[in-house]
Amino acid sequence: MKKDSGIDNKKEVHYETKEEQARRSHIPFRLNFLFFIIFTLFVALIAQLGSLQIINKKDIDKKIEASSTTEVSVSTPRGMIYDAKGRALVENKANAAITFTRNNSMGANDLYEIANNLAELIEVKPDKLSERDKKDYWLGNKNNLKTAQKRLTDKEQKETDVGKQYLATVDKVTDEEINFSDEEMEAATIFKRMNSAYALNTVFVKNQEVTDKELALVAEHATELPGISTGTDWQREYPYKGSLTDILGRVSSEKEGIQADDLDEYLAKGYARNDRVGTSLLEKQYEEVLQGTKTKYEITVDQKNEVVSKKETSSGEKGDNLVLSIDSEFQEKVEGILKSNFEDMINSGKAKYSPGVYAVAINPKNGEVLAMSGYQHTPETSDLELRPLGTILDAYTPGSVVKGGTLTAGYEAGVITGNDVLVDEPIYIQGSAVKKSVFTTDYPQEISAQKALELSSNVYMMQIVFRMLGISYERGMTMPYAAEQGEIFGELRKGFNEYGMGVKTGIDIPNEEIGLSWTNFGDNGPNAGNLLDLSFGQYDTYTPMQLAQYAATVANGGKRIAPHVVKGVYENKEDGTLGEEKEKIGPKVLNEVDITTDQMNIIRQGFYDAVHGTDAFTTAKSLANAKMTVSAKTGTAETTAPGHPEVATVNSNIVAYGPSDDPEIAISVVLPNLIDEKDHKNLVIAQEILDAYYDMYMK
Repeated sequence: MKKDSGIDNKKEVHYETKEEQARRSHIPFRLNFLFFIIFTLFVALIAQLGSLQIINKKDIDKKIEASSTTEVSVSTPRGMIYDAKGRALVENKANAAITFTRNNSMGANDLYEIANNLAELIEVKPDKLSERDKKDYWLGNKNNLKTAQKRLTDKEQKETDVGKQYLATVDKVTDEEINFSDEEMEAATIFKRMNSAYALNTVFVKNQEVTDKELALVAEHATELPGISTGTDWQREYPYKGSLTDILGRVSSEKEGIQADDLDEYLAKGYARNDRVGTSLLEKQYEEVLQGTKTKYEITVDQKNEVVSKKETSSGEKGDNLVLSIDSEFQEKVEGILKSNFEDMINSGKAKYSPGVYAVAINPKNGEVLAMSGYQHTPETSDLELRPLGTILDAYTPGSVVKGGTLTAGYEAGVITGNDVLVDEPIYIQGSAVKKSVFTTDYPQEISAQKALELSSNVYMMQIVFRMLGISYERGMTMPYAAEQGEIFGELRKGFNEYGMGVKTGIDIPNEEIGLSWTNFGDNGPNAGNLLDLSFGQYDTYTPMQLAQYAATVANGGKRIAPHVVKGVYENKEDGTLGEEKEKIGPKVLNEVDITTDQMNIIRQGFYDAVHGTDAFTTAKSLANAKMTVSAKTGTAETTAPGHPEVATVNSNIVAYGPSDDPEIAISVVLPNLIDEKDHKNLVIAQEILDAYYDMYMK
């Protein structure tokens, strides 16, 4: 019999504490609560899906449709440009074209295959391709791309920037691999043109000399050429071959697009980078008028980014037309007059060193430019080239034509008040050669303001300057230092500026020049005698257009009107030709000369007397034989031949207008650097231009 060991073999029972019982009771509750939340979220999700698929199905469908539909714009033909008589100077020629619209999913290999397929169907004159253009085409082939990528270094292969890695891959293409055949060059050209297109944007693959056969082949193989289609394009055409072509400007090609300097401005106005825009002269000045409104399309793509439809949503309109104030027939007559007379001077040797001849005609009542013509001459040869833009770009010393401006400065300064009488005598300034007029004698002569214009008195103008300086002339006197004369330079030039001399005329052709006016009164600036020279047109330089505006301002009694070559903006007829006037241009008065009517009439009478006076020294007597009554002011400036400072030459100029009592035309004629002016070709040319105008419009 075993003894009792004293150990209890029964399993010990553990009784939970109250805390343990409470903690255990929370666990099922938390699980249940979590399950409840999950269940609620599922219910909410199912409800939302039901809402999307049933209740809001139409709205969702619209959003899906909107996300797959993109609006694109296509340019329309520009407006045309006509002369004053409605003759077309610039037209648009419609061309059959082959286009490419790029979808969202197209990569380089797709373009490569399309380009090669298309190159077998059409002929394309290869562009001048850069080395990079050729390499891009070669790498467009996915197999070639893999070949080049294998040449990358370990570091280049690990490059995460895709753009940088591609540039490294481009560098691995060898010269031998891009030594293309003629056929490959055509395909590479097509590839380049297609590759310039943004997603869902349309570019022209070929828009000139597209044959009917090519159109048929493209249509026949449409399924093999995704994005390729046929359409029409337009090209600028210039049926008029005269000098006005030089002021019309040019339009960029689609390849050139918008110039870098204008890019931000045009993009802000809704242009695309490859839009064709005016890049110079009138085409640029009136860009927004000539540029038509674009045709807009909705392009829809499917889930594979393939274009499934193209729908026109807004029909574009051709740009408005411009009508110039210039009659091309009158322009050609002026050109003929300049050419024949200048050739006479070349043959006689008098124009041996002259850089050219220029003439401008303006309607003084409204600023319309009637003609702007010029010839550029290669000195010491007989070579002539039309240069109408020289009338706003080339500036020459004007001579005495400016004296109406000097009188104006005198009136405004209060040193003369009317037809004042001053003394004409030789002017001797210490350190300067004697200054005088052609008719000046050793004996002082009293002459009036009118007579000073008729006889072209240099001394009268210098006497005005002495008064403006507050000094009296004495033989052998010393002039104040140039720096001390600075204010008077400004006052004198202000008189010239009010007529358009030395400032922009405001013509509607960009980039006009204003000539040379010295403003630095230091060591390299004006000297003591230059202020006197300025008073009779022997210092600053002006363009022929500035001088014509001056003549027009005198002619109309003191209103400086901006010259403009565009007469009006016109609508299109249904056939796209010239329609009704939409907007009349001008006149735009820039300022009025700040003198009294009586003072202006003295200047106008002086211009009249310069033609109709009876004095032996009356400067423009021959114009009294013109077919209309003419007022004028001649000018001769002493110069030296360009490139030959040892050869003394003269600028022979004239400004004129007529009929004197009711002017319709104001002109300037500029003949720089002649050996002499004894045959007075400035007067001959002026009369022939005025007579041509009379015969064409007043007879």
